[in-house]
Amino acid sequence: MPIGRQPRMSQLWASGGLHLWSSGGTSSAHSHPRGHLVYAARGVLSVHTERGTSIVPANRAAWIPAGFTHYHRAHGETDMRIQFLPPSLTRLVPAHPAVFTASDLAREILLTLTGPRNYEGAAQAWDRAAQARLRRVLVDELHQADEQPLQLPEPHDDRLRAIAQLLYEEPANTTSLAELGQRVGASGRTLSRLFHDELGMTFYEWRTQLRIYHALVLLGDGHDTTYVAHACGWANPSGFITAFTSIIGTTPGRHRSAR
Repeated sequence: MPIGRQPRMSQLWASGGLHLWSSGGTSSAHSHPRGHLVYAARGVLSVHTERGTSIVPANRAAWIPAGFTHYHRAHGETDMRIQFLPPSLTRLVPAHPAVFTASDLAREILLTLTGPRNYEGAAQAWDRAAQARLRRVLVDELHQADEQPLQLPEPHDDRLRAIAQLLYEEPANTTSLAELGQRVGASGRTLSRLFHDELGMTFYEWRTQLRIYHALVLLGDGHDTTYVAHACGWANPSGFITAFTSIIGTTPGRHRSAR
């Protein structure tokens, strides 16, 4: 379990909150009795649950159902927003942690619902009916959006866990699955089957997700595209840009500038 570090600034209210985290800031593991959305208005968040790690850049929103133990980590200076949903709306979102594309409308609603009008002593307090209407529109937007492949599932098999740990520590490692199998005492075919059966993806897909995870972290820390490409295992930046764009929906450069 992580050791929690306090955010630089927090504002909390009944329906949500705002935390400003320095890079590397990490919450303690916790859960909530209500499901909630997590959004990074600036920076990149990783949200860790028993199901795996969700990566939340500024064009995504993460959903964490009620009762799921989780913790957050900030990558880069991060403005984290939280919006709890009433039970009447949670039936429209999955019963498992998920990541959704945040449309322009969803983004503006999230920023509005978690903005200064919620702060204690705000000059113009929220009208509850108006809040409820905005939440319904927000959930409608998410309901129309596809779940995004930004969750890196955690393996349980000891052999897969050993491989995962190696690649977490060395995302640029290009060792083949067969060679990795020699290190953990399993054939490449056995490991390939385990990746498919346990994680629902191929080894190549999982490693690419892992590399994009690290790329988002490095971009959040201010590194340029060329450095990030090589640090995450791509021989040239163009291959990295293609993979990043196919998963994130924008180029690394535009993502970095948008921060």
